[in-house]
Amino acid sequence: MSQKVTTIERLGRRIAERRDALGLTREQLAERAGVDAGYVACLEGQAGPPVREALARLAGALGTTVAELLGADAGGPSGAGPASAHPELLVLDEKESLRLLEPGGVGRIAFEGRYGLTVLPVNYRLLDGAVVFRTATGGTTDEDLRTGVADVEYKVAFEVDRIEDLTRGGWSVLVQGSLHHVTAEDERGPAAATGVEPWVGGDRRQYLKIVPTRVTGRRIKPGA
Repeated sequence: MSQKVTTIERLGRRIAERRDALGLTREQLAERAGVDAGYVACLEGQAGPPVREALARLAGALGTTVAELLGADAGGPSGAGPASAHPELLVLDEKESLRLLEPGGVGRIAFEGRYGLTVLPVNYRLLDGAVVFRTATGGTTDEDLRTGVADVEYKVAFEVDRIEDLTRGGWSVLVQGSLHHVTAEDERGPAAATGVEPWVGGDRRQYLKIVPTRVTGRRIKPGA
């Protein structure tokens, strides 16, 4: 019984901390997740155990995972367990896909680098539907993503996913588009205002922006 109470307390605290970090009220989080605001208050107040489906929707609205909210052991690889009994694969439209990306976090950019196909993790934020991240000026990534031809931009793919090990669900979003080096002063201001920080730290002042030409997404809805 004591372990159950500890898990619920941890869950409530993590939901509240993540919500505060995103600047959301309980009502705004509830609207994003499609649950009642009273249910969010109940969880944050540690008044009862969570409902599996509602918890998965809250995690998605917060841009995190159920395992992270529960503080589950992150030592093993995600997605290693079996699928749920009757999973459903849903196609997400562009609006819903961008909503899932809105909280920001870590995604993966894929491109043709000097040594072939390359996939790298980067911290990102959204700016008017575009993906913004930072890299080191003159560094390997910066140079790899320059075409060397004026007005010709690099074509890239960008992917974000959330795997729900406890519910056997999750989602993934794929952005395909052109990559722009943010150099104009009137563009740097809005890019900096997103607050995006480089995932690996260091002096990475070059802002890059992916302008989507296609946004697609998939969600795995766990079966009963």
